[in-house]
Amino acid sequence: MKMLFQIIVVIASGLLILWWMIARPIISNESAPQAENRINPETLRTHVEVLSNRFVPRDDDHPENLHKVAQYIATELRSTSARVSDQEFTVDSTAYKNVIAEYGPESPDIIVVGAHYDTAGDQPGADDNASGVAGLLELGRLLSRVTLRSKLVLVAYALEEPPHFRTENMGSAVHAKSLRERGVSVKLMISLEMIGYFSDNENSQSFPIGLLRLFYPSRGNFILVVDKVFSNHARQVKKWMSAASDLPVYSINAPSIIPGVDFSDHLSFWNQGYPAVMVTDTAFYRNNAYHSRMDTADRLDYGKMAKVINGIFIYVIENDKKS
Repeated sequence: MKMLFQIIVVIASGLLILWWMIARPIISNESAPQAENRINPETLRTHVEVLSNRFVPRDDDHPENLHKVAQYIATELRSTSARVSDQEFTVDSTAYKNVIAEYGPESPDIIVVGAHYDTAGDQPGADDNASGVAGLLELGRLLSRVTLRSKLVLVAYALEEPPHFRTENMGSAVHAKSLRERGVSVKLMISLEMIGYFSDNENSQSFPIGLLRLFYPSRGNFILVVDKVFSNHARQVKKWMSAASDLPVYSINAPSIIPGVDFSDHLSFWNQGYPAVMVTDTAFYRNNAYHSRMDTADRLDYGKMAKVINGIFIYVIENDKKS
């Protein structure tokens, strides 16, 4: 009996340690200005509907539509008084572009927030990733109302999706490489990758590994911050996002061998040695319309999307105070 008890204690202790390493739980009394009312969910809806209805398809085979999307994004970001520029690059003799918007003064370190605007084939791509782009545009609007001590860069990326994913042709790979070649110090890159689909239904959340069911909810009504093993950046992002609203925010620190951990533009920054996290609704682990024609604007929760971006905004502002 004593040995059995010891075995149970060891197993329980091991699971506790594993939970701490993976989920990086925090108990925080931090408070932040409640920012929910600063973003109108209907504005997010409008952006998503424009991207997923007017500019379809927006994959690599339709560069003319991608250019129209880039122009739409640039126009919206210029309306926030950002310093907006295009980063053009060529793939197989076809020109594509990243749209870059800068806020705040020059500084030794910068924060980058990015979202890709292309889709995987001929589909609406409302959650993947018009949701991230809509969030990026509204984050720009919030940033235009504050005075920053350091530079923050918003970037809309082309060519995140296959067949360019994991290649040097990704828009984010082009951008991250250019920053490294110029010796730019990136404090953190935040990738907004599918932030609009939520469900309160039991077992609406699935996982790449069954063990993770012990650590995370079975209902897909939370947002997730994904980070590398042993990094504390997700922990900090989660802390301020949690302080900003009542939206449940979880984090995971995991190796890339777990499918999905590196499935977005933050991978390009990891490859250049920069710290980066992904903020996501967990994509295909929750949204069964992933990479399909069912990924439409009417399926998204714009109220929760607004809370996600409010949380990112609060993290950026609090981080900026330390500059």
